[in-house]
Amino acid sequence: MKKNLFLIGYLFVITLGCSQEKKPTSVSQEYFDIIRPAFMGNLAYETTEYVAQFWRVAGNTGFNKSVYWIAEHLEKAGYVLEDKATTADRLTYRMETRAMEHPTWEPVSASLQIAGEGTPLLVSDSNPNMTYLNSASTPKEGVTAEVIHLKNASELSKYKVKGKIVYIAASARRLVQELMNQGALGVITYNNPDYLQPEKNTTSIQFRSLPPDLDSRFWGIALSYAAKKRLESALAKGKLEVLVNIQTKRYTSEELTVVANIKGAKLPKERLVFSAHVQEPGANDNASGVGAQLEMATLAAELLKTQKISLDRTLTFLWGDEIISTRRYIQEDKERAKDIKWGISLDMVGENTAITGGSFLIEKMPDPSAIWTRGNDKHSEWGGEVLSLEAMTPHYLNDFMIENFKNQGAFANWEVNTNPFEGGSDHTPFLHADIPGLLLWHFTDQFYHTDRDTIDKVSQETLKNVGTGALASAFTLVNADSATAEQVLNNIVKVAEKRLKTEFDLSRKSIKNSGALNEEIIILKAWEDWYSRTMMTVMDLEQQPTKELKSKILQAQKDLTTSVSTQIEKLKYN
Repeated sequence: MKKNLFLIGYLFVITLGCSQEKKPTSVSQEYFDIIRPAFMGNLAYETTEYVAQFWRVAGNTGFNKSVYWIAEHLEKAGYVLEDKATTADRLTYRMETRAMEHPTWEPVSASLQIAGEGTPLLVSDSNPNMTYLNSASTPKEGVTAEVIHLKNASELSKYKVKGKIVYIAASARRLVQELMNQGALGVITYNNPDYLQPEKNTTSIQFRSLPPDLDSRFWGIALSYAAKKRLESALAKGKLEVLVNIQTKRYTSEELTVVANIKGAKLPKERLVFSAHVQEPGANDNASGVGAQLEMATLAAELLKTQKISLDRTLTFLWGDEIISTRRYIQEDKERAKDIKWGISLDMVGENTAITGGSFLIEKMPDPSAIWTRGNDKHSEWGGEVLSLEAMTPHYLNDFMIENFKNQGAFANWEVNTNPFEGGSDHTPFLHADIPGLLLWHFTDQFYHTDRDTIDKVSQETLKNVGTGALASAFTLVNADSATAEQVLNNIVKVAEKRLKTEFDLSRKSIKNSGALNEEIIILKAWEDWYSRTMMTVMDLEQQPTKELKSKILQAQKDLTTSVSTQIEKLKYN
């Protein structure tokens, strides 16, 4: 029996080698052929440049102007306002407005200067992120006060800070309320993480925020590495006063969200939802997602009108406030939500990686790499917690999207990588609602959340590649049928073989280095279970799965189980 198992394992590896040598046409190839000549990236880049000029938070001037820009271009592309649409209109959009619980905010100007010195430490013209989000204004002439230097938060008990300014080279999140209670005027912080390379990017500032409070007169200033060095040098000489002048606006407003739909011709209730958040004051984060998604929506409309494509299911594009708008879209209409089949988030998708670093990434839905991150799998520097087996979400969307983006990567000589699930963007509301959802993004970015995330860091070519891959994938999914399901299944079988071979090699190496056999068996069985259940999800590509498809899935599951059993036996006799 053992010899037979080993023979099956040998044949399994040989089959894998043969499958790797063949390069079958992608399931989405017909759509790539249509989209590639048409997706130029011009509107994506133009929109990114327009949106990036604003410091954007929900309800403020820049956010709203960006939303109106989107609506204007949707109308130019043929989308009809829902209130004016007829049942025959397949291209529609709406502008949703909601009262906001807290006032919105925007910066006007700011400067920080050591008293008696002529050259300011910081000015907002060159460092727009210096002012904490939700900061109040100082008096028009500014305020001069002593700086209390805390080495750590526990030192606060040593000082009386009323009427003074507190400086700490750390996060002040847990200090803010106590500083407000004690009557401090404001806080100055330095807290740039290492992945921003602060000693290289000495003038970058990563934006920070205070809790929204219209009655508070408290403010915050974040420092660049260069400003931190100057301030600390001055503090080392003794008592220090600084002049702070901050002017901001806080006012009641409405939150805007734009939702555009291309109604499916056959199964209009079923839909794929793309989401791109407007807030966050950067070019790559996330003006690039706004721009890429807008060109995707306009090109999809053009291809539909010229009958170059048809869409069986509905394609939805959503622009709003990160996570909040996407979660609301899912939760506010239970009937609509139950027919959302896929959710894809576009966040930081335009990077010129030669400047920013990192690479394009597909953040996968939770799979075992989010438990055992090893081999070629690695988390971004954003990081992720170790998940449990119960948190796994087996689904074909992971490998379907990876295959398509690798296709575009090979075509355009463009690097495409993946990372285990980490969360933190618009894909998470989909997953929380048991809807397949993943993230298209870039990391590590040495300008992430800083005021150096500017339009010169954006690549039109990257916008074009991401938009092309996303749109080809979407067209395939919304038009999926039995043939699509079989092609996707075939791909899942191949990638499952490849993954299990990789995990087997890693497990064998681990055992040779005194790793525990039982732990390695658990890992292999976890991947077997993930891919076995993934194979079953392929059935949702058909409205009524055929007996033939079900039979192929069952056979693929049996073959997978046999292969893993072979691998485990080989590990036992390693």
